[in-house]
Amino acid sequence: MRQSRKDHREEDEKKVLSELMKNSKENIETIAKHCGFSRQKAWRIIKQLETDQKIWGYSVALDNEKQDLEKFMLFVKRTKTQHNQNDIDEIVQNLLAAVKKDLGVTVISSYFIHGEYDWVLIFTAKDIRDAKKFSETMMLKFPGKQLVHISQILYTVRENYIRNPNILTMKEFI
Repeated sequence: MRQSRKDHREEDEKKVLSELMKNSKENIETIAKHCGFSRQKAWRIIKQLETDQKIWGYSVALDNEKQDLEKFMLFVKRTKTQHNQNDIDEIVQNLLAAVKKDLGVTVISSYFIHGEYDWVLIFTAKDIRDAKKFSETMMLKFPGKQLVHISQILYTVRENYIRNPNILTMKEFI
């Protein structure tokens, strides 16, 4: 059975996305070579993925330890109380910019989830004290939170599809 044009395009997109996830900094020629495409075809696929917003942006995987930062996960359970529109806008659009700036916190990822908690933030801070201040500030700023839990990430095995190059140092945690 012959593949449809749409199926073929989706397969080509998957090949390019797979290469971009391995190393988004790779040049077009190398991506094209790994996919079996011409440079122009790979470039067109990437541009179309960006236009369709299947690619939101490009990122790097950082070694936080070398920057004297610790990584944390903040789990938030909210009450049934609705937030006012200003709070919603700040959460959705600014990712708590004012709170983060004062504490030197960088939010890496933010997820609205289904399960025991409603929201998960992954962020970096200088230490557990700053992470705790961030958590407490959020509780005060947005009182509709019922429960907040912080976990410190001890070791990153894989981030943004990239395996930690210092994987052997994880042995001390096992």
